[in-house]
Amino acid sequence: MEELDLFREGLIFFNAGQYFEAHEVWEDVWRSTAKGPLRNFYQGLIQAAVGLHHLHRGNTAGARSQLTKSIENLGGGAAEDLGIDAENLIAELNRVRREMRSEKVQIRAR
Repeated sequence: MEELDLFREGLIFFNAGQYFEAHEVWEDVWRSTAKGPLRNFYQGLIQAAVGLHHLHRGNTAGARSQLTKSIENLGGGAAEDLGIDAENLIAELNRVRREMRSEKVQIRAR
């Protein structure tokens, strides 16, 4: 499967609130991507998915840690090439981190 197809598959999982599955797919994309802004962006998406998965399982400390790392990695400018509104995604992740509660949350990467 092509990198862009895998990215889109992960995006479908993420937007459906299936964060563990999204992280699994995106890890395959991340591993095959050369070092640089795009690889950092993929890492940020993976960290967002892992953080939201932790939150759903009640691990607020793990969620906060992963979301903080995610926010740092998502702002490198690579999102535009993939059609993702990184500014909106970062704002949503910041909101979730700020309002941290052990409950199911769903955000969309668009």
